[in-house]
Amino acid sequence: MATQYYTATSLDGYLADPDNSLTWLFEVDGANEAQAGIAGFLAQVGAMCMGATTYEWMMANEPPESWHEYYGDLPCWVLTHRDLPAIPGANLRFVSGAIEAVHREMTEAAGDRNIWIVGGGDLAGQFADAGLLDEIMVSVAPVTLGAGAPLLPRRLLSSRMRLTGVERAGQFAELHYRLTDPADQRVSSASLR
Repeated sequence: MATQYYTATSLDGYLADPDNSLTWLFEVDGANEAQAGIAGFLAQVGAMCMGATTYEWMMANEPPESWHEYYGDLPCWVLTHRDLPAIPGANLRFVSGAIEAVHREMTEAAGDRNIWIVGGGDLAGQFADAGLLDEIMVSVAPVTLGAGAPLLPRRLLSSRMRLTGVERAGQFAELHYRLTDPADQRVSSASLR
């Protein structure tokens, strides 16, 4: 089981443009080809979570029935400090608080399957900060946005990441990185002194 941040980004590292739009993503040639791999990925997922902005984007841009088509009864934690409307029949939990507690709940629900951090970047960063993010899987689109919501608004040095895979899906470059726990880095640094 792994906790995975799987997303798409512009070449200059943004998940969404300054207006929180993903139009740029769906205009890339081969976007449907790149999306084809998501079914295999989802088959390995036992729980997922997202931030309020990602959830609100989905509510505003996808019909409610598409949630069931995409995710079935997959349990989803939505991290928010606000009251948000629920998608009828979706297996949702609206929560706030420490990432560690949310991760424990998701781990229990996922069993031996993976946990998917859908987005956004700050949410994935919170998991990375806590040493709970195992993998970053990102599809890089041939688009630059210049500004917007960053892929991962954290400083993660190469000493914490190992490239484990590179694939091509249409116009997208898919990069897979394995993360080490930040506590492991502190131990390594201390042993060098």
